Amino acid sequence: MMQGAVKRMGPSRPKLRPRALLGDRGYTGKPVRSELRRRRINAVIPQQKTEKVPRLMNWTLYPERNVVERLVGRLKEYRKIATRYDKLASSYLAFVQLAAIRLWL
Repeated sequence: MMQGAVKRMGPSRPKLRPRALLGDRGYTGKPVRSELRRRRINAVIPQQKTEKVPRLMNWTLYPERNVVERLVGRLKEYRKIATRYDKLASSYLAFVQLAAIRLWL
């Protein structure tokens, strides 16, 4: 069985579950953390400076978030992506894919 796979009922293939979710301090709230805990996903989110209860965090995995942040920043250089003028999600996704291909080339 694949690592992180969750078996489904019936003949369908297993659903993949991420091992961890990387986020910034804006996502440190109780609803987000409780939902991740319910789904058995590790939260790699630093706590707010005002939080009293200390939480353990994987600081070796946290710098990987920078890769995603830089990609989103580069994609938002395209005005059409940053403002989301498209009405259909499929056309928006197509333009995001085109922009990613252009960045890759």
